[in-house]
Amino acid sequence: MASGDVIQRPVVAPENLPHGAALTASGRISAVRGLGQAFTGAPFKDRDLITLDDTLTHATRITNVRFTVYIGDDENPAAATDALLPTTPDADNSVLVAVFPNQRSIEIRSGRTAADRATDRVLQLGVTAAVSSFGQGNLLDGITSAVRVIANAMVAP
Repeated sequence: MASGDVIQRPVVAPENLPHGAALTASGRISAVRGLGQAFTGAPFKDRDLITLDDTLTHATRITNVRFTVYIGDDENPAAATDALLPTTPDADNSVLVAVFPNQRSIEIRSGRTAADRATDRVLQLGVTAAVSSFGQGNLLDGITSAVRVIANAMVAP
């Protein structure tokens, strides 16, 4: 091996993967589960959840508005988001970022008190920030981008 050569070897050989699993080009294992089988793993890594928590905490601190994230599934994402906003903590002074991956939809709403700074234009900036990451398959990156952009736009003069 010469200086600077990179040797990539998968941690798990493709022939040793369980039925329904595949090794992606990035080295990640993608697996399916049967209908009705319980999901046995966490949907996100700890470091991703810590990043999301840090982002939400920072956004709340700089804006004095509560940020909430919802990831779910619904036939009508807009109606589901409208129904969900009043159930969030401090709903009047909050921003809800609701993502519906199966419907390929993101809906963002603000409460009455937050609406003077979290205007439709500001919320649209958040949607735009999220969409590019979603297109690359990065769900949490898209969510954190949306929250950061909205928070920064709310505190900008």
